[in-house]
Amino acid sequence: MMTPLLVGIDVGTTSVKATLFDDSGAALRTFADPYPMKRPAPGLAEQDPADWTSRVSAALAHLSDGLTNGAIAAVGLTSQVNTHVFVDMDGAPLMPAITWQDGRAGAEAAELDALISAEERIGWWGAPLPIDASHPLARALWLKRHHPDLWARTRWLMAPKDYCILQLTGEATADPMAAFGVIDQSLTYVSRLLDLVPGIADRLPPLRGFTQTAGRIRPGLPLAGIPMVTGAMDAWAGLIGTGVLRDGECMYLSGTSEIIGLVSSARHPAAGVIAFPTCEGITMHAGPTQAGGASLAWLSNLTGRPPSELSVLVANSNPHRPTPLFLPHLQGERAPIWDIGARGAFIGLDGSMGPAELTRAVFEGVASSVRWLLEALEASAGQAATSFSMAGGGAASDPWCQIRADMLGRPIRRLKTLDAGVLGAAILAGVGAGRFSSIDEAADRLVVTDRVFEPDPSRRERMDFLYGEYRELYSALKPFNAARAAFTAW
Repeated sequence: MMTPLLVGIDVGTTSVKATLFDDSGAALRTFADPYPMKRPAPGLAEQDPADWTSRVSAALAHLSDGLTNGAIAAVGLTSQVNTHVFVDMDGAPLMPAITWQDGRAGAEAAELDALISAEERIGWWGAPLPIDASHPLARALWLKRHHPDLWARTRWLMAPKDYCILQLTGEATADPMAAFGVIDQSLTYVSRLLDLVPGIADRLPPLRGFTQTAGRIRPGLPLAGIPMVTGAMDAWAGLIGTGVLRDGECMYLSGTSEIIGLVSSARHPAAGVIAFPTCEGITMHAGPTQAGGASLAWLSNLTGRPPSELSVLVANSNPHRPTPLFLPHLQGERAPIWDIGARGAFIGLDGSMGPAELTRAVFEGVASSVRWLLEALEASAGQAATSFSMAGGGAASDPWCQIRADMLGRPIRRLKTLDAGVLGAAILAGVGAGRFSSIDEAADRLVVTDRVFEPDPSRRERMDFLYGEYRELYSALKPFNAARAAFTAW
């Protein structure tokens, strides 16, 4: 008799990805389907929520095709966060989803940020985090001011994962980590914070634990009647899908952005990073950059070469040849500097440089952004990272993984399942369905190592130099970027 199977789904920034797993972590079937990011004006970045739900339904149909009733035990979902969709009483979106890359609510964010003390931030979030343009309060205030008619019709303000669960089960729910920024260390909504935008408290979904059943899939849909767990936001699903659950262990997810998460029960509030509330016995110090894989995708479009071809060019090039210095701030930067006005740059170009050198510079620049973030995380956690477990699409490139190991000066363990969020969602589904007694047990069973990249000592001096220059270049360009923004606003 076949052991019941598990489905994990990730509603990401660029696509829906899904996998059917058995209880040893083997991927039996996979699904992936991209969708566009729409940029109707500078600073705006939107998606159509129908693009998510149509692909989630297609994934469920594909993964379950031909299986007998009862073959699948449960479904877990994860998604991008700081992407928001405003939903009416009937569950219909009132406008395109505002994604995490969108900066339209910058003015509202600055206004709200000025109303919160440093002491309140530390008390609520464990770190002096700012309210930025991607914060749900800033988005809500923006809608309330600019489209009061839509605000009046809003029933729910939801993350993509929770919107998809609503469409599939009819139930409104959210996990506490997807709601981070409006909850405190007790994993409950902060009334003092919500009072800053009257009406938002009634529009936020009720909170449930990662492995709690959110509802069952509605009749007429693929896998009707199968339970769906609440699941977790992408960073936490990735943490679980990389098996990073113990103090000192560090998750490295390389997707559109680079997301780093260090587990440590100690807290030493540090600017620019998130010290999440303890959840499921885990305290994660984490932060996202803005453009990891997005930087390679940009260069791919610029050169007309696919990312895989660019990676091969780097693998076949001389690693000691000079390269330009690259800042991956193509649409601002997030952790640890949270500077929406930062902009990308290539510095030090000469006529001998071609696609291989530019690609290596992108790899090194993104790795430098992660080193800066890691320093902040280790300060917040009060300890150094003792191990790195890496997944995500950007981990598929061997030369990029090696450059990351060289830049961080630490071994990096690449995992067999690169879609860690998908695996994490399936792990949570398995625990919720009673297939495993705990998240730890499930992760120990399902997370498998592919390869370990050791840092090359001969490149230590080069990496230290590049990182120092990276920091200096960002500081030097900051006033230029501010002046440029003021000029283009005329």
